[in-house]
Amino acid sequence: MSKTTKTEKKNSSKAPSQEAWELRLYVAGQTSKSVTAFANLKKICEEYIPGKYNIEVVDLLINPTLAKGDQILAVPTLVRKLPVPIRKILGDLSDTERVLVGLDLRQRDEQTV
Repeated sequence: MSKTTKTEKKNSSKAPSQEAWELRLYVAGQTSKSVTAFANLKKICEEYIPGKYNIEVVDLLINPTLAKGDQILAVPTLVRKLPVPIRKILGDLSDTERVLVGLDLRQRDEQTV
């Protein structure tokens, strides 16, 4: 993550656009939670959707007006833009099962509710 840019794109290998996952991670500087959230997201993407994702990191300390478009109230927040529907996940993304369910990569286990 970079402090000097408004957004930073991390692209995996080239994937067909119809299969690409567009993910936006909102952070506020390079706090430990922000760095952890990015690392956890990258790990999950590499394991579950390798070669099919784009991650855009938006630092709200640099450009706070970008939070309005996705109605961001807390950071870090992950927004799945594609595939639709849009989904949001708050926090450092350390609960892999919760993230997978939130991204619709895995069905929620009814017995752990």
